[in-house]
Amino acid sequence: MSFEVIVEKRALADIQQAIDYYNIQQKGLGKKFEKELDINFERLEKLPYFQRRYGNVRCLPLKKFPFMIHFTVDENLYKIAIHAILHTSLNPVKWP
Repeated sequence: MSFEVIVEKRALADIQQAIDYYNIQQKGLGKKFEKELDINFERLEKLPYFQRRYGNVRCLPLKKFPFMIHFTVDENLYKIAIHAILHTSLNPVKWP
């Protein structure tokens, strides 16, 4: 059975901010970032058991961009909550 990925509002804001930044850097780069996220969300639907980084929060690094997906897994409901998409240079402890 596959998991349902739920992207929280804060994570949606993180995504939009990254897309906007990359589109300023190079036309179409934001779309490539979005596609990379979609690929990784699909990976999570099939196999969400990536490394736990702090508490019950797991992280999945993107391969082509310096970002990590921060998420939790509810094994009983088969749901994955995406809490943040953070640049790897940011300290997740400062995450609100």
